[in-house]
Parts: sequence; structure tokens; C-alpha cells
Amino acid sequence: MKEVVIGFLGCGNVGGGVWELLHGFAPEIAHRDHVAIRVKKVLVRSLDKARSCSVAPEVLTTNPADILEDPEITLVAEFMGGEQPATDYLLAALRQGKTVVTANKVAVALNWHRLQEEAQRHHAGLYYEASVCGAIPIISTLMSPLQANRIGQLMGIINGTTNYILSRMYEHGEDYSAVLADAQRLGLAEPDPANDVEGMDAAYKLSIMASLAFHARVPYSKVYREGITHVTAMDIAMGKEMGYVLKLLAIAKREGNTIEVRVHPTFIRERHPLAQVNGSFNAVYLFGHACKEMMLQGRGAGDMPTASAVVGDILHAATVDAHVHPSFANTADADASLTFTDDWHSSFFIRLSASDTPGVLAEIAGGLAKENVSIATMMQKGAVESGRVPLIFITHAASEKAMQKALSRLNPEVARLESVIRVEE
Repeated sequence: MKEVVIGFLGCGNVGGGVWELLHGFAPEIAHRDHVAIRVKKVLVRSLDKARSCSVAPEVLTTNPADILEDPEITLVAEFMGGEQPATDYLLAALRQGKTVVTANKVAVALNWHRLQEEAQRHHAGLYYEASVCGAIPIISTLMSPLQANRIGQLMGIINGTTNYILSRMYEHGEDYSAVLADAQRLGLAEPDPANDVEGMDAAYKLSIMASLAFHARVPYSKVYREGITHVTAMDIAMGKEMGYVLKLLAIAKREGNTIEVRVHPTFIRERHPLAQVNGSFNAVYLFGHACKEMMLQGRGAGDMPTASAVVGDILHAATVDAHVHPSFANTADADASLTFTDDWHSSFFIRLSASDTPGVLAEIAGGLAKENVSIATMMQKGAVESGRVPLIFITHAASEKAMQKALSRLNPEVARLESVIRVEE
């Protein structure tokens, strides 16, 4: 039986989950894969910290060299998170010819080109299924079963914290701040939630997924990002009444050599498959020219779902004859032949506080029409307050820049812009 000796960089919740899975499933792994996994060393910050997993004290170390420079350790699993020092440790492991398995979306999204270069140079593996969508096998799906497709578009709910918040707001009409505070109390949101609610987490993941989907490096810097902090209960309620559900979507589309990648709150029809993905669940919906529509759904976060993906990568890396890497030009910058647009087309949800006087609707519609923006649906909601009334529009598809230009020309005495949210029909 083949023995694979590995080292852990970090042993938090995910690392502890991986430890328990490897030990709890050792007999099944040995029977099915003919592999014995031995964790020789685990890098931690403190030797004295209490841990939920059963890792033996003699396995722990605070010295990264005990893992990175040990020739017996041939595979390194990283759970530290963040760009540094994780990236430097991963590069050091690859330079020693050690295969790397990581759940670190930040390190991969920002330094993928460096990591892959060292892996290929030293004939090592680089695996990162757990970096995107937890237990959902989106990375391996894009790299293998869907290789016979030209994927034109991809949309995903890929951050569990924001999906939990927006689901609660939709179902119970609660305000953003109240739901966020409850999510923090339950441990579903960090004390500093910016990485999630401002969309950075989703943007890192979208950079990785879009690169694989479009077979071209899509740098994180090219991803437009807008969070959910400005979303109101009124917006969600008005959208719900009009048949829409609000989600923080990661959207990637390619037509020819033009690519758009964006993360922002988005209204989708309540009948859309993604509209039914609630709570902390994740899902990725894509369209390929051969496979047509496809959606993968599951638990995209959490200790054990992520640990499941990591262990899957460890076992795959331990049993393959040759490591496979993406074949596109994986460089720091996007290929010069590609154009990244910030003038995509979508419909728009617009909420205005309008003057309750004759001719207001005609003036608003006329101003939009000057930029080739037309109204598909209109609703007036609520009583007149201080001479103003709420107006809600859903537009037909229009260009981003045309819409922003039209909105900038609104006369605040006639109609004050309260909210604008993109709509994917």
C-alpha cells in the first residue's frame, strides 16, 4: 500500500475537519484508494491553544521549516487563509517539489500564475477545489467534464454570508443591520464582515471560476465589485411584489474576446433556479454551447463541507500518475487579445422619490429615453409624504453607461434617486 506523508499549514476549523476526515475514513481510504495518509507535522501559531480536533501534541510545530524542508513530506495542505504568509509558504513547498492542496481563494486569485509556474517547474501538483464553493465540485467540473464546451456565461451565489442575510431580508422583511447583527451572533458573519458584505470574497472566487470557464486568465483586478450594505428592506419588498428575488451574484460573460466580470446585488425572476437557493447555500449556474444550462448547488462554506473538498484533492493528488494544470497562459495580467468591458447590458430596478405633480412621469420617461432607456414596468407605492411619492421602475435592457448617464441627469426637484439595482432577466 502506498503511504503519503503530508504536512498541514494551519489547524483551524477547516484543518481540524480535514484531520478528522482523514483519520475517521482511513479504513475506507485504504480499501478504496490503496493509500495510507500520514500527517507528520501541523503548523500552528501556539502549541498551547485548545483544539477541537484530536491532533496529537507531538505533531504540532510552530516552525514552518519542519514541514517545508522535510523531504519525507511530499504533500502540503494549507488552511491559513489570506495572501501572506500563506503564498510564500506555498511557493516554498512547490520549490521543494511538494504538491500543494489549498482552500485559500485569496492566494490563488492573486498569485495563481506564480504558484502554477513553480508547480510546473518542479513537477508538483497544485489543487484548489476548496477555494471556491466549499463542497461543490465546480473547479474539477470546469477543468474536466465541461472541457468540450465553450462556456458563454456563468452566474453564481458564491458567498454564504450574504446569501443568508438577503434570504432573511426577503423572507421576513427585516432590515440589513438587524440581520447582519444576528448573523454575527450565530457565527455566520465575521466580527468585521467587510470581506463578505462588500463582495471581495465573491470577487476572488469569480476570478478563479471565470478563468477556468473562459480558458483565459481573468485577474481579480478586472472584477467589478459592489456589496450589499446599501440594500434596504423596501427594495427587497418592492422587488418581491414585482416577482423578483435579490441575490449577491457573481456574473461572468464572454462574447468573442470581450469579457465582463462583476459582483453586485442583482434581482432575478423568482422562477430562476438561483432564486430558490437560500440560507448559506451556494450555487453556480452556467451555460455551455453543448451542455446548455447547468446548475451545481450545495454547501459552499463551513468547516466540514470545505474539509470534504480538501480531502478529495488530497486523495486525487495522491493517486494520479501525472498532475494536470490549466493550459491557458496563466500570467499576472490578462492576455492582450482580451477586452474587459465595464459597459455591460442589463435591466435595472430604479426607486425614486418623485414630486407628486402633473407631468412628472412624462419628464422621467423622457429623460431616460434620451439615453435609449425604456421602461418595462412601473409601480407607484405608498402614500404621498411631504409632496413626494415612491416610484419604482423596471427598465428594458440598457447599457450600464447609458443608464448611469440618464440617472445623473435627473432633476432632484422632480425625482430623487433612492436606489438602483441591476436585473438579470
